[in-house]
Amino acid sequence: MGYETVLELLGDPTRRVLVERLRSGPRPVGDLAEGLPVSRPAVSKHLRLMLDAGLVSVTRDGTRRLYGLDLRGLDELRRYVDGFWDGALASFKEAAEKGRH
Repeated sequence: MGYETVLELLGDPTRRVLVERLRSGPRPVGDLAEGLPVSRPAVSKHLRLMLDAGLVSVTRDGTRRLYGLDLRGLDELRRYVDGFWDGALASFKEAAEKGRH
């Protein structure tokens, strides 16, 4: 999965809310769906897409399925964003070195 897929998935406001809710730890679908303007089956569909993309993981806890963030799914996006910082820092270093002369 590339950073484009992650950006596309996180472009949906419901999925961004799910990511924020999962930051505190694994949760069942019912908890994740609470208060959202979409149905529980719709939340399950979002989670399935996120699972396929490697953004979440799922484990069984008795009869419940607990969803949690899979930070490895964000690695590609992190590398992409870090590339902007690398370029900005290199430009800053170059400007600072020119200013010393």
